[in-house]
Amino acid sequence: MPTAAPSVQAYRASLLHFHADPAFSEQSHSWHADGLLIVADGKVRAAGDYAELAATLPPGVEVTDYSGKLITPGFIDTHLHFPQTEMIASPASGLLPWLENYTFPTEHRFADPAHARGVAEFFLDELLRCGTTTAMVYGTVHPQSVDAFFEASEARGLRMVAGKVLMDRNCPEFLRDSAEGGARDTEELIRRWHKRGRALYAITPRFAPTSTPEQLHLAGELARAYPDTYLQTHVAENTDECAWVKSLFPQARSYLDVYDGYGMLRPRAMFGHCIWFDDADFARMADSGAAAAVCPTSNLFLGSGLFDFARADAARMPITLATDVGGGTSFSMLQTMNEAYKVARLKGTYLPALRMFYLATLGAARAMRLEGVIGGFGAGTEADFIVLDPRATPLLSRRADQSDSLEEMLFALATLGDDRAVAATYSAGRQLHQRNPDL
Repeated sequence: MPTAAPSVQAYRASLLHFHADPAFSEQSHSWHADGLLIVADGKVRAAGDYAELAATLPPGVEVTDYSGKLITPGFIDTHLHFPQTEMIASPASGLLPWLENYTFPTEHRFADPAHARGVAEFFLDELLRCGTTTAMVYGTVHPQSVDAFFEASEARGLRMVAGKVLMDRNCPEFLRDSAEGGARDTEELIRRWHKRGRALYAITPRFAPTSTPEQLHLAGELARAYPDTYLQTHVAENTDECAWVKSLFPQARSYLDVYDGYGMLRPRAMFGHCIWFDDADFARMADSGAAAAVCPTSNLFLGSGLFDFARADAARMPITLATDVGGGTSFSMLQTMNEAYKVARLKGTYLPALRMFYLATLGAARAMRLEGVIGGFGAGTEADFIVLDPRATPLLSRRADQSDSLEEMLFALATLGDDRAVAATYSAGRQLHQRNPDL
């Protein structure tokens, strides 16, 4: 019997996607001023010039016309906390007081599955409104927080990574698990969710000070037993935190070395912040295949420090961009680019807009070992993409009138844009957000 024709959609706009890091390659991207993206059964079939691809469309396929706008792969946010959604913009004198006064009391409420579901629903809608289609997400110590998150992301058909926080010391009793109990809960969640649909699991020790050596040992064992899972944690974010780690683990050469000693430096490991690294730390990260999630809005908000892009690049350490909500002050990856650019300038280097868009798309996918799955427009890639409007606000529109290059247009979006610039968000070929219903 003949096979039914696949469901095909086509979208006309300017197209931008990447093949390599612009910092290290002159052939880093493809740009089609008048482009066509063809999607079939939730995956990219083709992306290129409209004039070349329009004739290949099956009869009867209508083209959704986004002319004047820009289609890119969906943004990938590699470090944020969904339970902290409602405490974003909470004042504190630094990281550790912020955790004690706001984070831990807020996360206590996630023992209630109904509360966790409500926050997860809002959190995911906010990501989609800002053009983020994949994220690496922290839950709380409660397994039900992870169940609630994955249930909400599964209902939307999203490619998401998440995990239950492991925390068995130096935290309130109401948020404390045990080394054995945390490992057991984690393994059960891996078996329940990892690779179910588009869900992927991350082993998630919060950070070294809140885990005993026994818990870190068991987390490392899980990372070895399930090598295709992810691992996420925090490292070298704040000088007070680094001093605390030194007192707790005096035998370790550095904060990063604590994790290395427990077998946590490996591909698919994402370390948040990585500010207070020395040259040996940068080199070890690069050798291990682990990646850094750079969180500029959070680092500035909490006064933690400035990430050193130049030293990371010199070591060829994989880097990504992340919002770190709720220490970070925005869900928008465009606003995150804005702050990343300023952090780079303050450290004496320069981030072109083209590179920032790479880091938020293919760069993140590569760091997560998901190139060819998300982050690009190669044939067979999952069709997660966004439509950006360079004229979304009066100021952006006025700036667009003066732009005469791709770099200038992207730079304006990265420094002046926010959720208003995201006209539409698609996941696996399905539109999940549309800013203007009249589009």
